Amino acid sequence: MTASEIRQKYLDFFAQKNHHIIPSASLIPANDSSTLFISSGMQPLIPYLLGEKHPNGQRLVNSQKCIRVDDIEEVGDGRHNTFFEMLGNWSLGDYFKQEQLPWVFEFLSGELKLDPKKLYITVFRGNDELKISRDEESVKIWQELFTSVGLEAQDLDINDIDFFINNNSNHEIDFNKDRIFYYGDKKNWWSRSGTPDKMPIGEIGGGDSEMFYDLGADLKRHENSPWKDKPCHVNCDCGRFIEIGNNVFIEYKKTVNGFEKLSQKNVDFGGGLERITMVAQGKTSIFETDLFATILEKISELSGGQKYADNVAAFEIIADHLKSATFIMGTGEVSPANTDQGYIVRRLLRRAIRYGQKIGIKKINWTREIAAKIIDLYRDVYSANEKNKEFIFTNLDQEEEKFAKTLEQGIARIEKLFINYQNSGQGIIASFLLDAATLFDLYQTYGFPLELSFEEVNRLRIENNGQAISKDIEETLLTAVNEKLKVHQELSRTAAQGKFKGGLADSSAETTQLHTAAHLLLESLKKVLGPEVEQRGANITAERLRFDFSYNEKLSAEQKIEVENLVNGAIARKLPVTMEELPLAEAKAKGASGIFESKYGERVKVYKIGDFSYEICGGPHVNNTSELGKFKIQKEESSSAGVRRIKAVLE
Repeated sequence: MTASEIRQKYLDFFAQKNHHIIPSASLIPANDSSTLFISSGMQPLIPYLLGEKHPNGQRLVNSQKCIRVDDIEEVGDGRHNTFFEMLGNWSLGDYFKQEQLPWVFEFLSGELKLDPKKLYITVFRGNDELKISRDEESVKIWQELFTSVGLEAQDLDINDIDFFINNNSNHEIDFNKDRIFYYGDKKNWWSRSGTPDKMPIGEIGGGDSEMFYDLGADLKRHENSPWKDKPCHVNCDCGRFIEIGNNVFIEYKKTVNGFEKLSQKNVDFGGGLERITMVAQGKTSIFETDLFATILEKISELSGGQKYADNVAAFEIIADHLKSATFIMGTGEVSPANTDQGYIVRRLLRRAIRYGQKIGIKKINWTREIAAKIIDLYRDVYSANEKNKEFIFTNLDQEEEKFAKTLEQGIARIEKLFINYQNSGQGIIASFLLDAATLFDLYQTYGFPLELSFEEVNRLRIENNGQAISKDIEETLLTAVNEKLKVHQELSRTAAQGKFKGGLADSSAETTQLHTAAHLLLESLKKVLGPEVEQRGANITAERLRFDFSYNEKLSAEQKIEVENLVNGAIARKLPVTMEELPLAEAKAKGASGIFESKYGERVKVYKIGDFSYEICGGPHVNNTSELGKFKIQKEESSSAGVRRIKAVLE
C-alpha cells in the first residue's frame, strides 16, 4: 500500500463516518503571529476548538502539511523529519472517546491491516493535586478493543519514568500482557502551553491516548542510547517502539479556581503519515518508504553512486531538508533570508548542501534536481509546489551560489587567523587552534559549519608539520560552542516571544483593528499597483501590522502616500464590515479575493467592507472602519525575490 493510498484511505474512512474533508492549510500561519510555521493539524483549527462554529460542521478530517524546526538536529536517525503530513480528525463538541478510539483502532487494524499484537497504548494517569482524574475510561475502551481480537491488555502505571528506569532495574514489562500504560503530565497531557502547571488562565487542554507500534525487540537503532541497558518501556528511546498517533481529549479549561470541565468536549487526533506508512509497509525507517525512494535514488545518482546504507545520516538530512525547503518555498511566500521563515529555509538548505558536499556531490545547481523529484512526488496532492516551481528553482540556485561564497569567506577568515597567529610568534605553528568564541562567531556570523572549521584547522596544522586536533579537544570545543549556541537560542526565543506576542488566535481589540486594516491595505495596493498584486503573508501583533505582497519594485514616496490616503479614506467613510458564509466556488464567482489553493475549505467566510473590499478570511474584524484610527506606513522594504513588505500602525 503506497503512502498516497494510505492518505486517501484515511480521508475516505472518516468521510464515511460523516466527517467533512477539509484541505491542508498553508504552511505559513494565517492570523497567528506566535509561530513561524504550521506544526500540527490542529493549529489552524484553534478558534473552532475554542468554540467558534466551523463552516463545515463539527466533524472534520484532513491531511495537514507540517514543519517542525525543533527536529532539525534529530534528522538522520530514521524516524525524525522536519516536514511531515499529519493525518487528523476532529470532533468539535460532537463525539468523544467512545467513538474515537474504536474508529482509529478499526482504521489501523482493519483498513491498514496492522498487527494488533504490535500495538501499545499510553493514557493520562491523572493529577491528584489538580483534581484531574486518571483516564480509566480510555483504558476500559482499549481493553475491550484488544479483547475483541483475542489479546490480553493489562494496564500498568508508569508512575515516575526516571524512578522506573533507575530503580526498578529488576522489573521487566511483560509485553505479551502489559499493553496499556499510564503516564503523567509530561507524556500524556496536551495543551498549547505544555504541562498543566505551565498553562495560563483560560487555556484549554486534556489528557491524551497515544498509540505506539513495536518494531521488534532486537532493533538496535540507538546503540549509544542511555536506555540501552535499562528496562524497556513504550516511551523510552531505545528504538523498539515508535509513536504513530495521538488521540487528544480536550475537555478542561484552566481557571483561577483550578481546572473545570468544558461544555464543549473536543477530540483532536493526529497521526504522522510518514510513520504510519513506515509500519504499514513493514519498514523500520520512514526513509525506506515510497515517500523518499525516488529522492534517495536521485541523491545516489548525484553523488556518483554513493549508497544510502553507507551514508544514512547524510542521505536522510539531504532528503528531509530539501523536502521541507521545497514545501516552504512552494507557498510562494518565503525565500531564503536571515530572519523569520526565510532563516529556517536558509538553514535547511545550507545544511543539505554541506552534507551533499560530504558525500561527493559536485554538480552545480544540484538541489533543483532533488526539488523536481519532490514536486513530482506530491504533484497530485499539493499543486502549489508545481505552480511555484520556477520560484523554488530560482531560490535554490541563488542559495547554492551564496553558500559557496560563505564557505570561501569562512575559509579565508580561518586562514587569516592562522597567518596572524603565525606572525605573532606564539609557539610552534602546529599548536594553532581556534577557541570556542571564534568557532561560534564563524558559525553564527558566517554560517560556517563547525565540522568544516575543524577540517580547515587540521589542514593548516598538517600542512605546517603539525598534527590534527585530538578528538578530546574537538569534543571540549564543541561542548563550549554548544553552550554558547544554547544561550543564543534562548535569547532568540525570548526575543521572538516578544516580537510575536499576542498568542495563538489573538483577538485583542488592537490586533482585530490591524487585521481589518490589512484588508484595506491589500485593496489599496491593488488599486495603486495593479490587480495582480497578491498577499504573500502577514504578521499582526497588537503593536503593528507587517504585510507581505507580490511586487517586483520598490514603492515610490508618491505610491506610499496614495496607498495611505486610500486606506484612510475608507476609514473616514465609516464603512460597515459584514460577513457571510458561502461555498468557495460561489465566493470566487462573486469576486472575493484570497489565496484559494490551500488556505480554505469548501465553505468560507467572506468579509465585505462597504463597497471597498470583498475578501475571504477567517480572522477577527471590527464592525465598522470608524473604529480603526489613522493608518500610517512606517516602512516599505524587500522581503524576498518578488515580494515587498510593509510595516504599518494605526495611530
